[in-house]
Amino acid sequence: MKLTIPKSDLARVLTNVGRVIESRNTIPILGNVLLHADNGTLRVTGTDLDIVATDTAPADVSEPGSICVDAKLLQDISKKAGGDISISLEADRLVVKSGRSRFALPTLAAADFPSLDGGKFDATFDIDLAALLAPVAFAMSTEETRYYLNGVFIHLQDQFIRAVSTDGHRLSRHQMPYTGEDAFKGVIVPRKAVGVVPKGTVNVSVSEAKIRIAAGDFVLTSKLIDGTFPDYQRVIPTGNDKKIVFGSDEMRQASGRVSVISSERGRAVKLSFADGKATLDVSNPDSGSASDEIVVSYDGDPIEIGFNAAYLAELIGIFPAGDITLALADSGSPAVFTSEKAENLLAVLMPMRV
Repeated sequence: MKLTIPKSDLARVLTNVGRVIESRNTIPILGNVLLHADNGTLRVTGTDLDIVATDTAPADVSEPGSICVDAKLLQDISKKAGGDISISLEADRLVVKSGRSRFALPTLAAADFPSLDGGKFDATFDIDLAALLAPVAFAMSTEETRYYLNGVFIHLQDQFIRAVSTDGHRLSRHQMPYTGEDAFKGVIVPRKAVGVVPKGTVNVSVSEAKIRIAAGDFVLTSKLIDGTFPDYQRVIPTGNDKKIVFGSDEMRQASGRVSVISSERGRAVKLSFADGKATLDVSNPDSGSASDEIVVSYDGDPIEIGFNAAYLAELIGIFPAGDITLALADSGSPAVFTSEKAENLLAVLMPMRV
C-alpha cells in the first residue's frame, strides 16, 4: 500500500467512521480502522461489531492494498499534520509522513477485520431519516432489562413510515410519507445507530436483521435489536376531552424557573389549569417551594396534573416554536401533546403524583 491524500480528506473520513468505534476495547482490532486503497480512493472502515461505518476519499494511490491500524492514532496524526499525508506499508508498519514528521504505526491484518456483509434487504428507499428520528430519540429507554426499548421502532402504517420510542414514562411518535415501493416488517434501530445517522436525505435498506444507511460515500450498516416492540397504540389515549393550548416558549421557561428548586427526590411540577391560565407549582422539602403562571387557552372545569419537570421541558422542546395542545382526561391518566405546526408528531407523557 502506498498513497498520498490531503490531510483534510483523511481527517474527515476518520472522524465520520470514528463515531462508531468504542474508545475502550477488549478486542484489539475493534480499536482499528481498516484502510483499503485502490482505484484512486482510500476507503476507511470502522466497527464495534454491531455497527460498521465506511467512508471514502480521493487519494493518489500508487500501490493498492489493505491494512488495519489504530484509529485514534491515525486520526490524531491527520488532525495535526502540516500538509498532505503520505501513507505506505513497510514490512509490518504503516509509515505516515507529513512535512518533516514521520510516524511508524503497528498494524493488524486486514483479513481479521470483522464484517457485516451478507444477506439481502427487504426494502430500499430514500428519506431524511435523521429528521424522522430527531423528535423521538429523546424518549428511548436506557434500561438494560427492557432492551427492546433501547432504540427507535420504525414501521409502515398506511402510507406513512413511523418512528416510535418510549421508556415507559414518555412516548413520542413521528411519521413521514413513505415513498418506497417495497414493504418491510417493523424494526428496532438501536440507540447508538440512531445517534450517528447523517443529516439530510439518505438511502435506506432494511431487512429483519440489519439496516444500511448510505449518504454519498458514507455508508452505515447496523444490526437491529432482536426483540418485540410493545403495542404502543394502546398507550396513546383517544378520549382525552380536555384541551389546553399553551405557548411552547412560555411553558418551557416557566417550568425551568420553578424547577430551580427541584431535586432528585422532588422533580415533579404540578400544573393547575383554570380560567385561562396555568399555574405551575414545585415543592421541595429541602429548599422550599416555587410557583409561576402563564396564560393558556382553556375554559373547562379546573384540572390539575403533575409531570416530571425535566421530561416536560424536553418533550416541549421537540415541537416547533408556537402553540402546543395538551389533551387531558384526568389527573391520573396519560397526557397527549400535539401541535398544528407538526401534524405528524404526537407525544405522550405519564403523570406524576404531586
